[in-house]
Amino acid sequence: MSPVADSVACCTELFGLDREQRAAVAHGAPGQASPALLLIAGAGSGKTTTLAARVARLVLDGADAQRMLLLSFSRRAAQDLQRRVGAALHRALELPAAQAPPHLPWAGTFHSVAARLLREYAPRIGLAADFSVLDRGDAEDLLGLQRQALGLGDRRARFPLKGTCLAIHSRCVNSGEALGEVLRAQFPWCASHEAELRLLFQSYTAEKLRQHLLDFDDLLLWWAQLMDEPVLAASVGSRFDHLLVDEYQDTNRLQARIVRALKPDGRGVTAVGDDAQSIYSFRAAEVRNILDFPAQYPSPARVLGLTRNYRSTQPILDAANALMAQAAEGYSKRLWTDRASNWLPELVHVADESAQAAHVATQVLRQRELGMRLRQQAVLFRASQHSATLELELTRRGIPFVKFGGLRFLDTAHVKDLLSLLRWAANPRHRLAAFRVAQLLPGIGPAQARRLLDALQAAADPVQALREFQPPAAAREDWNALLALWLRLHARPPWPAPVELARAWYETQLPRLHDDAAARAADLRQLAHIAGSYGNAERFLTELTLDPPELGSDLAGPAHRDEDYLILSTMHSAKGQEWKAVYVLNAVDGCIPSDLACDDARQLDEERRLLYVAMTRAREHLELLVPQRFFVGQQARHGDAHVYALPSRFLDDAVRARMHEKTVADLRQPGAPPAAPCPADAPATDLASRVAARWD
Repeated sequence: MSPVADSVACCTELFGLDREQRAAVAHGAPGQASPALLLIAGAGSGKTTTLAARVARLVLDGADAQRMLLLSFSRRAAQDLQRRVGAALHRALELPAAQAPPHLPWAGTFHSVAARLLREYAPRIGLAADFSVLDRGDAEDLLGLQRQALGLGDRRARFPLKGTCLAIHSRCVNSGEALGEVLRAQFPWCASHEAELRLLFQSYTAEKLRQHLLDFDDLLLWWAQLMDEPVLAASVGSRFDHLLVDEYQDTNRLQARIVRALKPDGRGVTAVGDDAQSIYSFRAAEVRNILDFPAQYPSPARVLGLTRNYRSTQPILDAANALMAQAAEGYSKRLWTDRASNWLPELVHVADESAQAAHVATQVLRQRELGMRLRQQAVLFRASQHSATLELELTRRGIPFVKFGGLRFLDTAHVKDLLSLLRWAANPRHRLAAFRVAQLLPGIGPAQARRLLDALQAAADPVQALREFQPPAAAREDWNALLALWLRLHARPPWPAPVELARAWYETQLPRLHDDAAARAADLRQLAHIAGSYGNAERFLTELTLDPPELGSDLAGPAHRDEDYLILSTMHSAKGQEWKAVYVLNAVDGCIPSDLACDDARQLDEERRLLYVAMTRAREHLELLVPQRFFVGQQARHGDAHVYALPSRFLDDAVRARMHEKTVADLRQPGAPPAAPCPADAPATDLASRVAARWD
C-alpha cells in the first residue's frame, strides 16, 4: 500500500469517512503541493469533518502544519475549524491524551489574517505599523464627520446619511465595481450625488491615512493591493504550501483575487463550498467565484462533490432537490441520505398572518408534548419584521423565545469607552477614540475636545502636545489623572496590565456616567478576562473589533429562567444551523422571493437558494406556511387594507408533489363557542328587491 493510501485509510477509520469524503481527503500526491481542488459540499454533508481529515492526511504525509493557511468567514467558524482540525491531528498523530491538540498558527478569518500580514509588511507598503482597526460604528462616525465638514448635509436636496454612505463605500470596495455602477444598481436614489460621494470618499480615505486607521473593508483592499506587487505577492505566497478556504461561495471579488494571487498556479489550494448556499450578495459575495473556480488556473481544478446528507430525512431532501432543479446553472448534485421517513414536509395554507402565528404556536407546543424540546425547533423568515405577529402570539401563550439579533457587546457605551482609551493610547492620532475619551471627563464637552484634537493634529509630536494641553479649570484635576494614565498605557506595560489599568480608572467614572454601574462593571471584568487570552494589545483590539461577542448589559433583559425556549431567526442567520423541526413563515411571492428581487434574474436565483438553505435546516419536520390574506408594505397601516397572496413561485409542481399540502382552520380563538345558527322562526325578508330598488 502506498504512503497516501496508508494515510487515507487511517483517516477513513478514524473519522468514519464515506466514499465521497475519502476521495476528497485522498486528492493529491504526498510530498508535493497538489493541483487545485474544488469540493462542492451539499448541505449537511460533513464538510468540516472532511476538511479536518484532509489536513490530518496532509500532515501524515509530511506537510508542515505551520505552512498551512486556513481561511473562513467568521471568527466563530474559524475557531470551530481550528478546534476540529486540532482534534483530528491529535487523533491521527496518536498524541498523548494529556498533550494539547496541535495549533495551526495561520487559521482565521480573511480579515484577521489580513490584519496580521499588513502589520508585518506595513513599512514596505506605506502603512503605519501602529494602525488601528475601526469597527462599523466608528467607521460610520468618521465618515459622518467628513460629511459634516464638507457641508454635504446642509444642502436643500436630501443627501444620504452616514450609514448609507458607508454601505455605498463598502459595496464599491468589496465588489470592485465603479461608484456610478453601484449607485445605479444598488442605490438608485443616490445616483445624482455621485460627484459629492466621490469627494466624500476621498476625504474619508485621506482622514483614515492621516490618523493611521483602517476599516473592515480596508483590510481586504490593502491585502489585495499588496498581492498586486509581484515581489510582495511571492513573499506572502511562499509562506504557505497549502491554502484551504471554507465557504468559498461566500467570497467577494477581493477575496477571490487574494486567493488567486496567493497561489497563481492553484497548487495546494482546496476550496470548499456550495453554490446552492450562496446567499450573501448584499455583502458583495459573488456566486461566480465558485462557479468559475475550475477554469481560473492554468490546469483546471478537480471538482469533487459531497452529496450524502447526514442531517435531514429523504422526503425533506427530495423537496429541496426539486427546488434547486429549477436553477439555470450550478453544480449538479442530488442530496441523499439513509434516513428514510414516511413523513412528508408540509405546505400549510392559513387564512392570514394571525392564523399563521396561531398555527405555528400550536404546532410548537404539540411537538413539545411529543418530546421535542423548544430549542430543537426554529421559526425562520425572510425579513426580521415578518415575525412580529408570531412574537405577540408566543408571548400571549407564554412560549419563551430567543430571536437572533441585537446590539453587539462592542457597541455598548461602557465597552466602547474602555476600548477607545486603549486605542488612543496605542495610536495617539486616533481622533475618534480621543474625542470619545476626552468627553468622559466632567468639564470637557465637544468644543474642548475638538480643541484637544486640533492641537494633536497640528503637532509633530502628539505626545508632547498632549502634555502641554491646558484643559478648562474645572477639569484640570480629572485631566491630570487621565494624562498620567494615558502616559502609562502609551509606554506599553506588559500585557494585559493595560486593560486592568484602564478598567481601574474607568470604573471610578461609571457611577457618574451610568445608572446601572454594577452591571457595566461586570462587563468590564469579563472584558479584562478575555484580554488575558491574547498576546498583546494590537491583537486584542484588532480581533475583538473584527468579531466581538454578541450582547452586553446595555441590552440585557431579564435572565432566561425558563426550562427551554424557541428559536426565531432570519433565513440568513440560520445558515450553518440545524433543528429537528423548522417552520418557514410567509412562503409567498413578495416575501420569498422578496418583492425587491423580482425584477432581477440573479437576485431571484439567490432568493431560491435562500429558501433552499431554510428548508435544509430541518432534520425531521418541515412546514412552509402560506398566508392567503396578507398585509404587505405600507398597506398594513391602513386599517383592513390587504392583498391575497400567491404561494412562492419557487413552489412549483415538482416541489409541491413532494410535499403534503393542506389548509388549516383558524386557531386564533381555541375553545370559542360555535356561531349561533339562524333562528328557525326568523321572518323571511326580500333583500333582493331592496337591492334592486336602490337604483330606481
